[in-house]
Amino acid sequence: MGLRLDVLSISKSYSGKAVLKDCSLSFDKAGVYVLMGQNGTGKSTFLRICSLLENPDSGEVNYLSGDNILIKDIGLRRRITLVLPKVGLFNTTVFNNAAYGMKIRGIKGRELKERIDSALNFVGLLHKKSQNALTLSSGEAQRLGIARALAIEPEILFLDEPTASVDEENTRIIEDIILNMKKERRSIIIITTHDGVQAGRLSDRLLLLDKGWIVER
Repeated sequence: MGLRLDVLSISKSYSGKAVLKDCSLSFDKAGVYVLMGQNGTGKSTFLRICSLLENPDSGEVNYLSGDNILIKDIGLRRRITLVLPKVGLFNTTVFNNAAYGMKIRGIKGRELKERIDSALNFVGLLHKKSQNALTLSSGEAQRLGIARALAIEPEILFLDEPTASVDEENTRIIEDIILNMKKERRSIIIITTHDGVQAGRLSDRLLLLDKGWIVER
């Protein structure tokens, strides 16, 4: 049985202002979950907590395999990944940027090349694999960030505002990438957006974050 995520009554405040209030959700089936809400409502905080980059003030985030709650160690963290709105790129080729996550996992040789080529092809950047990543447009950089995530074959993929500050053409391409991932149904994909049309197009399950509470639409 694949990896599952249970969020149990998490709350989070900054400087006395509550951004998450007693939020509970289960992510237990492959597909696309979209968390919608206006900017500044706590969507990114929710993803950081779920991806184990930040701790809630109260409540629990549990990853499960079967009936077993997993230890939050490096092994678990390598089964999930978060792609931020502004992807950090290295001053090297597109290929080497996409390969970063695999290299730190000790994957090399033919397997690395085949998986990176496949991921770059999936996001439409294979023809640019020898280009310096710093010369990419913001939309292409975002697609490269997704390719870097896909190459490590995460069981749960978090995408925080994947089309923020991206032009119309690349927004369409990124949405199509997500729809193609959705068709494969191999991973749990959790996305944040403030775009209601995009949320409706992409989601298997649509969630709304408003005034700290998460409700299903």
